[in-house]
Amino acid sequence: METTAAAPRPRPRVGLFATCLVDLMRPSIGFAAAKLIEAAGCEVVVPSQTCCGQPAFNSGDRATAKALAEQAMREFRDCDYVVIPSGSCGGMMAKHYPELFADDPNMAPLANAFAAKCHELVSFLVDVRGMKQVTARCPQRATYHDSCSGLRELGVKRQPRDLLASVEGLTLVEMRDSETCCGFGGMFAVKYGEISDQIVTQKATTIEETGADLLLAGDLGCLMNMAGKLSRMGKSVDARHVAEVLADMLEAPPIGAPQPKNGA
Repeated sequence: METTAAAPRPRPRVGLFATCLVDLMRPSIGFAAAKLIEAAGCEVVVPSQTCCGQPAFNSGDRATAKALAEQAMREFRDCDYVVIPSGSCGGMMAKHYPELFADDPNMAPLANAFAAKCHELVSFLVDVRGMKQVTARCPQRATYHDSCSGLRELGVKRQPRDLLASVEGLTLVEMRDSETCCGFGGMFAVKYGEISDQIVTQKATTIEETGADLLLAGDLGCLMNMAGKLSRMGKSVDARHVAEVLADMLEAPPIGAPQPKNGA
């Protein structure tokens, strides 16, 4: 009996893992990510999803982390790629899922295969899809914070800067110690609040030194932490996820700014 190979998809099928923070606090980042992925020639789907499991993993609750990882792998199994607008969640899925199942001979191959198709958003656009420029305009002076997980686990450094260079009107000014932690660190900020506050205070001072009126990063948790501190210090620096600028979707108020009332 002859069999016919399945026809290749005309466009890669990309599952967008929006992340908990984006879903609950800043949905505009998810819409911006979807727009960018489509602009890169891909089909975007958003399967049922919850948490990536990182808070449980970092707290030592391996059972919960495994359950959440299995759910993600099951829901995204039909996707060619899984793209995450967060280096933190992306690092969990791409680097730590295999670690979770390393001692399980049945699950280890599945976890390794799943991790291989997981990518941080901007890294996917540049490194996988070869995107070199965007059609966007943002006439502001901006500085970029390199979030820890994206930088150290996934190698996200030049990719956002390459695409930001094509944004009309944007001037990117590098801050001193851009690779230094903002103090968020997920559970770290909860457990070690005083230390976290000292770190973010220094980061806010460094941001102000650049003279930038816009702070960009690839992780919403980091951005919320820095935007909150800048606001409490009385600094007039807006904060946005890099995807919002690259997708030319700046309608939403900056992160941490007052939201418009319904009907306003």
